[in-house]
Amino acid sequence: MARKEQAETAASANPGRLKQIALTYKMTRRSDPKVGLILGAVGIVTFGVLLAIGFLIGHPYYLGLLGLLLGFLAMAIVFGRRAERAAFGQMEGQPGAAAAVLQNVGRGWTTTPAVAMNRSQDVVHRAVGKAGIVLVAEGNPNRVKTLLAAEKRKMSRIAVEAPVHDIIVGDGEGQVPLKKLRTTMVKLPRVLSGPQVTQTNDRLRAMGDLMSNMPLPKGPMPKGMRMPRGGRSR
Repeated sequence: MARKEQAETAASANPGRLKQIALTYKMTRRSDPKVGLILGAVGIVTFGVLLAIGFLIGHPYYLGLLGLLLGFLAMAIVFGRRAERAAFGQMEGQPGAAAAVLQNVGRGWTTTPAVAMNRSQDVVHRAVGKAGIVLVAEGNPNRVKTLLAAEKRKMSRIAVEAPVHDIIVGDGEGQVPLKKLRTTMVKLPRVLSGPQVTQTNDRLRAMGDLMSNMPLPKGPMPKGMRMPRGGRSR
């Protein structure tokens, strides 16, 4: 009976996964029209090379089967990378795009979107992990520096033991492109222990932040979103 329920659960999950893959493919194809041809070429070349080697050594069936499996694996890897690149391309330039990336950095990080913002929608997000506190700003480089400086001073007073890093998302000098934000975060040296991270998060949570009473949608913020008249950057 238990096996039957597990089989039914797996069967009901498969259509959802296939639908998700199809939607991801459609999204990728909009910005990468040649993705289908590239995936087909990768699969065929991988299979062909392994099959040719199989004929040379006298085991075409074994190497052909292996080539088929490796062909699908290679297609999956290439598709994942191109889909990620397409997603970043569509997100780039949208307010709140950095917050969407931060929320998917990985386990061990606690992200708080929009801890500081001004009327021009320049915004600073905060992530806390074993690397310390990371402030990620997006918007006009000249304006966000003021927001970053104020937020950095505040963090230094509240969490003395945690190092504070600051990143400006963009393509200019000294900035980090959106597609490299996750990699940059992961490469930061880990200097805090688990209890220290928890303590830092508790202190920051008790302090509150600019948007604590305002519901924020996940992912990029709507372009038409405006700060309430009473809102000020902190």
